[in-house]
Amino acid sequence: MRQPITTTDPERRTRNATVPTPPPLGHLPLADRPLRRLPQLFVGLTLYGGSLSLMVRAGLGLSPWSVLNEGLAERTGLSFGTLTGLVGALVLLLWIPLRQRPTFGTFANIVVLAGSSDLGLRLLPQHLGLPARIGLLAGGVLLNAFAIAVYVGARCGPGPRDGLMTGASAATGRSLRLVRTLIEISVLVVGRLLGGSAGAGTVLYALAVGPTTQFFLPWFVYRSPAEGGRVTPRSLRPRRGSPGGPSRPGSSRWVRRPRTSARSGSGPGISR
Repeated sequence: MRQPITTTDPERRTRNATVPTPPPLGHLPLADRPLRRLPQLFVGLTLYGGSLSLMVRAGLGLSPWSVLNEGLAERTGLSFGTLTGLVGALVLLLWIPLRQRPTFGTFANIVVLAGSSDLGLRLLPQHLGLPARIGLLAGGVLLNAFAIAVYVGARCGPGPRDGLMTGASAATGRSLRLVRTLIEISVLVVGRLLGGSAGAGTVLYALAVGPTTQFFLPWFVYRSPAEGGRVTPRSLRPRRGSPGGPSRPGSSRWVRRPRTSARSGSGPGISR
């Protein structure tokens, strides 16, 4: 009879040590190194808007929220970027009953996405051939995942749509995955009925953007000094002459020799 295989404590500790811990993604105060985080936030949001314009020009299917925005643009005559901002502002109103609080990153998400997606649509040519459109779609999905990792890694707060999902999950007690799936399916159906583009690109986006974002995310997540960040704020660095700080420029190992008599032929000096 085969005996069950048991795992000893050292083996279990070794196996657990190889499992990477997820990076911290919670919101941090804006005063925590804004010169480091704000450029990352704006670059990420700008790239995100550009990725939306790439997928729109591909014409092979969009993400669920973009399907809704494109459908509304077909019905109202407003630009895709304008509808992106307006829908974001309307979604923000749904935060009120969910008791969600917007942050600077939330408002930046609305404004920057609206402008950068319209700018991308103005710069990109229309009526391209199928090979070029496939390239735009693949590049758009890849850039979208990269941009999410960049702006989420700045940790300046969630966008309107992400906040709606997390707030609804907390209010209903349902898993975030279930709430996100239900919301995006509903948005996709409404957008499709309004005339938005859904197709192979929609399926590709749903399957690829999550794993690709997870791949890029550890490279861009900001960690505060309390979380083990590499950069120490100037106010926390040891000052010259203080305990733990260097006593002379260039090295912390300078030690002054004691004075000796003139007969020994040596005077005061500095040695390492």
